[in-house]
Amino acid sequence: MEGLTKIDDLGKPRVVIVGGGFGGLELAKALADVPVQVVLIDKQNYHAFQPLLYQVATAGLDEGDIVSPFRKILNQQDNFYFRLAEVTSIDAEEQVVETTIGLIRYDFLVLATGANTNYFGDAVMAKNAIAIKTVEDALELRNTVLSNFEQALQLGDYEQLNSMLDFVIVGGGPTGVEIAGALSELRTHVFPKDYREIDFKEMDIHVVQSGPVLLKGMSANASAKSLEYLKKLGVQVWLDTRVKSYDGYTVTLNNGQQLIARTLIWAAGVTGAPIAGLNAECLVSGNRYLVDGYNRVHGYENIFAIGDIAIMKTEATPEGHPMVAQPAIQQGDWLGRNLKRQLNGQLMEHFVYHDKGAMATIGRNHAVADIKLFGREYHLDGFIAWLAWSFIHVMSLVSFRNRVAVFFSWAWNYFTQDKGLRYIIGKTKAPLVEKDMEEKAIV
Repeated sequence: MEGLTKIDDLGKPRVVIVGGGFGGLELAKALADVPVQVVLIDKQNYHAFQPLLYQVATAGLDEGDIVSPFRKILNQQDNFYFRLAEVTSIDAEEQVVETTIGLIRYDFLVLATGANTNYFGDAVMAKNAIAIKTVEDALELRNTVLSNFEQALQLGDYEQLNSMLDFVIVGGGPTGVEIAGALSELRTHVFPKDYREIDFKEMDIHVVQSGPVLLKGMSANASAKSLEYLKKLGVQVWLDTRVKSYDGYTVTLNNGQQLIARTLIWAAGVTGAPIAGLNAECLVSGNRYLVDGYNRVHGYENIFAIGDIAIMKTEATPEGHPMVAQPAIQQGDWLGRNLKRQLNGQLMEHFVYHDKGAMATIGRNHAVADIKLFGREYHLDGFIAWLAWSFIHVMSLVSFRNRVAVFFSWAWNYFTQDKGLRYIIGKTKAPLVEKDMEEKAIV
């Protein structure tokens, strides 16, 4: 079946990379001048800049502003091949991966499959909530938010109307607080102009965080400031609180309280996305592959894992590295160098993570940042942190076109306090049906 892939054998070691996220893309670029054949496999034909998905979901950016096709990114790299497919299993003995387009041989296999949304086994939650892990998720959330208000105009029953206007965000990490901040800006500056018949004092935004602080893992200053900013924006924050259940209408909290909302946004956790075929012993907690200091999967010499799917346990990182972009980028670059060393007969070097800090934005002119430079840590908040966040995110986009598009979109949004991408294209989450609209507004 290998012929179905139509990948020429160049007589060079073949490095197959599964997943084109931050780690997989960085590895492919790091192998540009290495005498290998690089084959990237992904079920999408583009790289998505996930930290800005929430901006797509809240009409701040177009989806095209944060994605770039793999073939365009790496079109100058002669040893690069891309195949649009999904890997279904690995045969380590035969050194092949089975994909939806056939079998692909490898000499080195790198798993960079990232993570999936973790609903902790709650199938009902998975059915009714909206995650924000993919471009499709972001578009579905945007469609749902806008559709809610369109439908709210036709409702006469107060509770039903309120259910369309209220939003519950589960998870107080960067994604959760950023969505809450963006929704609050829409509530203040944008939606009242579009939907003049609706009283947006009735639009409630809730953030439910299971722990005692927001932005766990960031500094105490960042946690305190993010809570202060959200409260200033009128967001209700529930700390030390968990969501017990959600049926698509009623959110039940572990303190016994209930919230009524048609839209629950799940930003509460992720789990690894492993592939069938490897020994069970190499998978540990969180469905992540246990790797050594060279990112080799436990029990295998020529299979590696990087990014969210990998857990590298050391004295300094007993729980592995954070499941964010920077560890994936650094591991991808490091592994590229190590493969080059190995092919040159040199010893590989242990990976060392350089923590550059973390940041999150909470609406216009409000952000928090923990930045590590030259051995020192700086804690920023307010406007200067917002500027730093904006600059770093623009510069981190993979293509020049994306950087220009995002910069001008943000500039327009900032000076006009308007988000112009308020259109509904595609599916929404659980639209109302006739039986839900027993009491319609009189029109």
